[in-house]
Amino acid sequence: MAMDGIGQTLPRRYLALGFPFLPIDRLRVARPDLWAAGEGPAVVVDMVRGAMRLGCIDADGLAIGLMPGMTLADARAREPDLRVFETDPHADQDWLERLCDGCARYTPNAAPDGIDGLMLDISGCGHLWGGDDALAADAVERLERHGLRVRHALASSPEAAHALARFPGPPAPDEDAAVRRLPVEALGLDPDSAVALRRAGLRTVGDLAARPAAPLAARFGEEAIDALDALLGRGHRPLAPRRPRAAVRIDRRFAEPIGSTAYALKILEDMAAEAGDRLAERGEGGRRFEAIFFRSDGLAFPLRVETSLPIRDAPAILRLMRERIDALSDPIDPGFGFDMLRLTVPQAEKLAPTQLALEGGEARREDSVAALVDRLSIRAGRARIQRLAPRDSHIPEQAQLALPAVEPRAPEPWQQLGDAAAEPGDPPMRPLHLFDPPQPIEVMALLPDGPPHRFRWRRGLHDVTRYEGPERIAPEWWHASDGAIAGDAIGRTRDYYRVEDARGRRYWIFRHGLQGAETPHPAWYIHGLFA
Repeated sequence: MAMDGIGQTLPRRYLALGFPFLPIDRLRVARPDLWAAGEGPAVVVDMVRGAMRLGCIDADGLAIGLMPGMTLADARAREPDLRVFETDPHADQDWLERLCDGCARYTPNAAPDGIDGLMLDISGCGHLWGGDDALAADAVERLERHGLRVRHALASSPEAAHALARFPGPPAPDEDAAVRRLPVEALGLDPDSAVALRRAGLRTVGDLAARPAAPLAARFGEEAIDALDALLGRGHRPLAPRRPRAAVRIDRRFAEPIGSTAYALKILEDMAAEAGDRLAERGEGGRRFEAIFFRSDGLAFPLRVETSLPIRDAPAILRLMRERIDALSDPIDPGFGFDMLRLTVPQAEKLAPTQLALEGGEARREDSVAALVDRLSIRAGRARIQRLAPRDSHIPEQAQLALPAVEPRAPEPWQQLGDAAAEPGDPPMRPLHLFDPPQPIEVMALLPDGPPHRFRWRRGLHDVTRYEGPERIAPEWWHASDGAIAGDAIGRTRDYYRVEDARGRRYWIFRHGLQGAETPHPAWYIHGLFA
């Protein structure tokens, strides 16, 4: 149950939106150039069991008897003028997620429903539109205006709404009656179970509901009873929204659509200031901000930015948003205008008081290094700007991880392995530059397990004049492999040497594997360079 504005409980209401021709509608809207040629029925095909078979078929194709699963050759024999498109499930999923973002104007609890539908929890949202039916009519009208064919249904559970949208029928006196006359295929069981139910004389959900549950479970399995209970509202799985509930959400609706992105950004700055005030009341700052530009045709353009430190300064937030817009390969197109803007703060953290500037005046709200990291991460990409974080491992190349710089910093300190024994003024035990993976070298040693005497690296010969070692590093036996060197499946012992050649250059090299005990012919590698 939901709560209204005066604390009374409201019944749950769900709106299911089904798109029976989603791949074809996506091509019609997104690629009108492909759609211009030809006048025959359109089909989307995929390779199944060594043959091209029909997947999605438009209404014209269904009218002449084309069926999903039919081979393309059979379909062409029936209709030579077919317009054939290859399936692209990733593009279809992206399109569905964009539609889901657009439906966020009606409710924050919107989620994809399978591969061809959306589910909206509109409990308590209908009063903004004049009722649940008016909300559903507005959603359908926007989507159809965008060129999509939609089937929709309202129900008190997501399972019932899903089934009613995909198995439409004549009007019913109430929801329970509409659900009970649905075919058994609406239960969502596998095809063999549906055929078995029909052979047993159970053709509708009502036929199944009239029988005792125990014999049905024994014959058709618990899945059939669970699906029946969900359809009848006796229990259902909670809806998992595509976007979690935000700490702060601010909406701006406009009576007339805004046709300028620049003007929309000015309004967004005012919304960012309001969000900052709300965060200040809670003693928090935002780590993630998301602005959604809702177009009047139903599409939505989300912009997401992330910061390395919590902030709530409106100019800083807007500056990151502008950086994000400048980094887009496809600029935001207002189309017929934006009729709604939304700013959310999905992630907020405690923001400690900031220190005043030394020269007095306003408090410094933004760390300059963190601001630079944020801007570079937006321009180049979240994963392109990295920082090193410590990791509990004595394998040198695994003692740190490269993480996105905007992620929270790890609290544990760095472990200076080997440096604790070094006296002040002595050279470091570890080189400043490491090769990952280590580079193979050819080494000549006076003894098989002795120190290096001469080695060849990158076609250059180096005579060792001084060395220090070995420093033995055993493999992490609790791991299957140390993961550093190709072919090292079980992990081998490493004997490290700090060496200096005749020209005064210093290297960090190691022998990989114990002579005789782990390998008959240990390999040598150079792992780092000392400055």
